[in-house]
Amino acid sequence: MIQEVAMKENAVITIISITIIVLNMMMIIVLDIKNAIMMATMAEIMVATMAEVTAVVMAEITAATMAEVTVVVMAVITVVVKDVAAVGAGCFNLINN
Repeated sequence: MIQEVAMKENAVITIISITIIVLNMMMIIVLDIKNAIMMATMAEIMVATMAEVTAVVMAEITAATMAEVTVVVMAVITVVVKDVAAVGAGCFNLINN
């Protein structure tokens, strides 16, 4: 009789131990899945952020460069037009004098 009770207690202890082990393994698997999802999410956020930052920086650089190039080209055109006008005026004066 005592032996049967001891065997039943041992069986219950074994079942509880196996259940705890299985639950621990499931928890480890869930944590691994969570970590994998977090890593993938962080990688995706980093890639999207870097792409967005690169696009904004490139747009700003392009706009600044275009503005600077426009200013320089307009200055050169102004100088050339003034020179041409001066030469034309000089020729006009030579012809009229």
